[in-house]
Amino acid sequence: MRTTDNLGGITAFVTTAQLGSFTAAAERLGLTKSAVGKSVGRLELRLGLTLFQRSTRRLSLTPDGELFLARCQQAIDILEHAEAELTSHVVQPAGRLRVDLPSAFGRQRVLPILLAIARQYPALLLTVTFSERFVDLIEEGIDLVVRIGELADSSGLVARRLTTQKLVICAAPGYLLEHGKPQKPEEILLHRCVVGFRRHQPLSWLFKAANGQALRLTPPATYEFADGDAMLAATLAECGLSQLPRWLVGEYLQRGELEEVLCEYAGGEMPISAVWPKSRQPLPKVRYAVDELLRAAAKGRLD
Repeated sequence: MRTTDNLGGITAFVTTAQLGSFTAAAERLGLTKSAVGKSVGRLELRLGLTLFQRSTRRLSLTPDGELFLARCQQAIDILEHAEAELTSHVVQPAGRLRVDLPSAFGRQRVLPILLAIARQYPALLLTVTFSERFVDLIEEGIDLVVRIGELADSSGLVARRLTTQKLVICAAPGYLLEHGKPQKPEEILLHRCVVGFRRHQPLSWLFKAANGQALRLTPPATYEFADGDAMLAATLAECGLSQLPRWLVGEYLQRGELEEVLCEYAGGEMPISAVWPKSRQPLPKVRYAVDELLRAAAKGRLD
């Protein structure tokens, strides 16, 4: 069993799985498409498994392929961790940084910071995904996530609070002219509402009662979106009331394109945190990215 050949096959397999084609993997690895395909084929023959489902139109992982990819990624992470320990004196971030971000906030506030880091450090490679779903950082090989909301306890993760998202209830003036303004939180039940949802469940809205205690109500889900930008677009289109973060709607409120309602009950807040696996904490690429996000938060760039 030649270890070099085995590692070459694994490299070809992982690169092909990540890029979705033998052609793209060949370009990345500086090989021919035939060489990559044969390398993966030898790996499949040695394992006695089919890793890819091949067709004329697409290349997709089999269940065995998905499992093997996860295990290969874990092994790569172990090697990166070992390298980071040996080169801990190196300050500059390098290697591939895998980040998962909430859609609207990630695109508007976090991505510019990550791109600035990448421009400053060309040895740092970025893989960025945008989602609102729960991500298993260890299983999916993610180095860092930014999440909005309370975090579930996990002994294998580290979290740092970046900032607090302040929420407002608002609507387009045209909608309010036609349907009127709610005067109390319960009156939202009589309105058309633009609502976010997660894990197939609509999100409730947060208010502050007169005594200062938090109040949570589930509005009518006339329109449901799993993306903040889509919620904003629907609200601007006079589809109904919506509870949105002030960082997203501030400019529209200033220009009069949206109007805040129930101001005396405002005050709903949600934490925004950076989360990463404990196993990746010593990696310079993770440490530097978190430090930059904390610096940006301290300057108000994430609000």
